[in-house]
Amino acid sequence: MIAYSIREIANVCGGKLLLNKESSISRLLWDSRSVYDASEGLFFALKGNRHDGHQFLYQLVDKGVGNFVVKEGKIPDGLRDKANWIEVQDVLLALQKVAAFHRQHFSAPVLAITGSNGKTIVKEWITQMIGNDRLVTRSPRSFNSQIGVPLSVWLLNDKTDIAIFEAGISQPGEMQRLEKIIRPDMGLFTTLGQAHQENFTSLDEKLHEKLHLFKDVKTLFYNADQLLVKDAVRQYFPEKNLLSWGRSKGVTLQLLEEHELDDKMRLELSYGGDVFYIEIPFSDKVSVANILPAVLFLLYLGYTPENIAKRTALLEPVAMRLELKEGTNRNLLINDTYNSDVTSLEMALDFLAQQSRKKGMSRTVILSDLLQTGLSDEELYPQVANMIKEKEIDRFIGVGDALMRHASLFDSNARFFETTDELLRELPSFRFSEEAILVKGSRSYSFERIVGQMELKRHATVMEVNLDALTHNLNQYRRILKPQTKVLAMVKAFSYGSGSYEIAAALQYQNIDYLGVAFADEGVELRRAGISVPIIVMNPEEKSFGQIIEYHLEPEIYNFRVLEAFNKAVAAENREEVPIHIKLDTGMHRMGFSEKELDELIFSLKQKPRLRIKSVFSHLAASDSQEHDGFTKMQIETFEKMCRKLKRGLNTNFWMHILNSAGIERFPEAQFDMVRLGIGLYGFGAGKIDSLRNVVTLKSFISQIKPVSAHETIGYNRAGTLNRDGRIGIVPIGYADGLNRHLSNGHGKMIVRGQQVPIVGNICMDMCMVDLTDVNAEEGDEVVVFGDDYPVTMLANQLDTIPYEILTGISRRVVRVYYRE
Repeated sequence: MIAYSIREIANVCGGKLLLNKESSISRLLWDSRSVYDASEGLFFALKGNRHDGHQFLYQLVDKGVGNFVVKEGKIPDGLRDKANWIEVQDVLLALQKVAAFHRQHFSAPVLAITGSNGKTIVKEWITQMIGNDRLVTRSPRSFNSQIGVPLSVWLLNDKTDIAIFEAGISQPGEMQRLEKIIRPDMGLFTTLGQAHQENFTSLDEKLHEKLHLFKDVKTLFYNADQLLVKDAVRQYFPEKNLLSWGRSKGVTLQLLEEHELDDKMRLELSYGGDVFYIEIPFSDKVSVANILPAVLFLLYLGYTPENIAKRTALLEPVAMRLELKEGTNRNLLINDTYNSDVTSLEMALDFLAQQSRKKGMSRTVILSDLLQTGLSDEELYPQVANMIKEKEIDRFIGVGDALMRHASLFDSNARFFETTDELLRELPSFRFSEEAILVKGSRSYSFERIVGQMELKRHATVMEVNLDALTHNLNQYRRILKPQTKVLAMVKAFSYGSGSYEIAAALQYQNIDYLGVAFADEGVELRRAGISVPIIVMNPEEKSFGQIIEYHLEPEIYNFRVLEAFNKAVAAENREEVPIHIKLDTGMHRMGFSEKELDELIFSLKQKPRLRIKSVFSHLAASDSQEHDGFTKMQIETFEKMCRKLKRGLNTNFWMHILNSAGIERFPEAQFDMVRLGIGLYGFGAGKIDSLRNVVTLKSFISQIKPVSAHETIGYNRAGTLNRDGRIGIVPIGYADGLNRHLSNGHGKMIVRGQQVPIVGNICMDMCMVDLTDVNAEEGDEVVVFGDDYPVTMLANQLDTIPYEILTGISRRVVRVYYRE
């Protein structure tokens, strides 16, 4: 890696240098949690919506970081002589300038990929197909943002044969900045869709913005089946070498036919007048769309169709996420086999550290040799050993020749194996127990076999929870809110069935202001797990007041009985200034003080100086229904009137909140001081936010397939039949898992290989049957009960209920798997 002097970097940034010691820079640091090696590191104090790098400067100096880029006037007085400081007007722009400067030192060809979908898959498949011939430097995971792109470009090195970088945008003006960093020689536009449309007035505007990336490329690859893209590319870039793919005639690479063969797809393609065939080990339409640009790029590089066909047949799925799984012996498994480079290892170790801290577990790493990093082993493995040491890994297990040769760099207790098979034979002897275990290996090491042996096989049906989608939805609602408006996130009912602690931890990291639980024991569980955010208990019981006080929970007070009893409990504990939240009934007629009770409430509260009113709130009865908007507005007016009376009568101030998820969207003028966000976090809104994402997917698999004749009956009470000879699949999910029996006998459907298949017969306690007659399915195939393409709202409509009931009804015996993209 090239090292630059701190003076050179300051000049590139256009910043003011406060120099305390001459220094060289070869590493860019941006996340204070991930700093494992401060030598030759430069920390950029980036400020986001919820986090500010300037808050961690003292901590980083203590860690040994000696070089910083900060905003003008932000050097702490106590640290001025402790490090080198570069003051700039815009820290993010400085990071981008440094990456652009680094880019200028390399002449290897660079391919830039943008588009609404498919960027990461296309990048990874190209890398899989050419990675054995050329050293590919590429964006880690989906590093395609204003921060991710400069960090990706910084990975360029003298050994790079070809670089592939993603570029993504969410608002106008961003692509010009990314283009200056990447400076691509070639460009690839995957597809144009609705993703990140919220900040653009039209698809045309977004397309025009994305095409800025290709202003200086010599060759551009694009999908000619999208006419908007085709016309724009030809209009803007008539002088460039334009290479297209698609089904239409006249394209460079034409898809003539596609044939599904079991779990594969056979494609008939035409290139330069010659017809050839390839097979891919996937049968979905998205994979077909993604393989075409990858094949066209390889043809451009000079690979023959025959050679390409050999490579496409060996493609592996791109696991674009980091999975948390329950392991045997109360272990926690972190499965990450996506990338095998230093950056992705750093991210995975950081995630391991977070999870082990939260759960109080020791840390174990099982790692294979890192392949194709562009670094020599002599450069690479000292870095890896440093990372393992800095992250305080308790047990390290290495697999591969290179790690074995560098065993002396690691702790004496570390163990090394030449092959995965050798480790698997010895795995039982390690006796892992109550450990957080990161399993990270290059694809050729087949570490999925290790995960398979170590994971808890409690139940084959799983509920997947996408924590990045949850964060995305939170931020979509925050965009509607005023900067000062606080957010109370509801995590009651096991976080709508998706798991309380994991959801609470993700929200706490996003600086959520409050969490809400139904009962005190839920709050106690979160406190014991390390959640420190303020927590409101919505249904406090007298027997739980001791726990509420001990664990610093804050009760909802909804009637005089609870008020008197809680005040008595606080006095018994000799506590002062204990926060409470007063519930008002403004028309829902459930819990809460009525308008007629306000005088008595004011009098009672004045007699209770140990209690401090933190907030006063109410509940809207029908905020999602336009039919009842008049009633909702009446509730809001009543709430304001009641709060005014309380403030006057008590001569005090407090926060006010009445809006739920639907209310945030439909009545943003009533934000007051705080809002309550519940089902909206999971992607179920009132229709005003069209960019919400699904968070939860319930899936199982086909455990058995059997032929059934038309005259035979299926299941209990012989309730199921087929109207012709066919096949049924048995799926291990039943009503004990939360699958409603009213979906029996064709009323409900599931997704197998992208097709809806009806449920046949009565749903059993632990399983159900589906009709596979028209689907070329096999045993072991995935079955989606609800998810991205078959939302839970469809099930809710079929059952004449609401998504809440379905989500909260999923049994706790269904394993929850949490992941980030």
